[in-house]
Amino acid sequence: MSGSVIYSAIDLTDGFYQILMRESDIPLTAVSTPSGVLWECLVMPQGLKNAPATFNRMVSHVLRPLRAFAPSYFDDIFVHSRAEDGLSAVDVHLRHLRKVFEKMRENKLYANLKKCVFCAPEIPVLGCYVSKSGVRADPEKISSICSWPTPKNQTELRQWLGLANYLHKYTKDYAGLTQPMSSLLKKDVTWNWRPEHQDAFDAVKKSLASAPVLMLPDTSRPFHVVTVSAS
Repeated sequence: MSGSVIYSAIDLTDGFYQILMRESDIPLTAVSTPSGVLWECLVMPQGLKNAPATFNRMVSHVLRPLRAFAPSYFDDIFVHSRAEDGLSAVDVHLRHLRKVFEKMRENKLYANLKKCVFCAPEIPVLGCYVSKSGVRADPEKISSICSWPTPKNQTELRQWLGLANYLHKYTKDYAGLTQPMSSLLKKDVTWNWRPEHQDAFDAVKKSLASAPVLMLPDTSRPFHVVTVSAS
């Protein structure tokens, strides 16, 4: 999505139900009700072990020719465009949307218009927001983390860390900052919230309150990937 300036997010309605069951597999979905009526699913139901992978594979296969500008994740399709070939970004984006809709029509995939966003400068993508500036954290999630009261026990601390961990990439040295609090979650450790724990708690909040916008990598230029090897 790097370099794009206009975006659309398409939500597929009732994703699993858009896949027909193979006729020979329909009896495998049979459910007996208390009234004695036997129900069988004609479309892929919720709850099948391989349903998520099957649906994601189908959508990825359908959109594979368009993946340069229309990546997908399960029931979400993200269309992004920039000006090219003498056309404005809007004109290119409309052309991209038309190609996506044609693929959807060919494969009988239906969108939930209430959840779709079209031709916007920014769209929600998997819990964050993407724009030409980069990737920023969801303000509602940051607000929830920053307004959380001081934990009074391990359960409350674990809940807060679970939420904060989701946005760890926006905090430099997140593991180091949270280490004092993480030590309280070890087995057989007696709960004792001390000043160093409060300092760590406040430091994470402060960092997320001013969370940076993460830049998308420009694959046309050299860039460095920094990794940590941990066992």
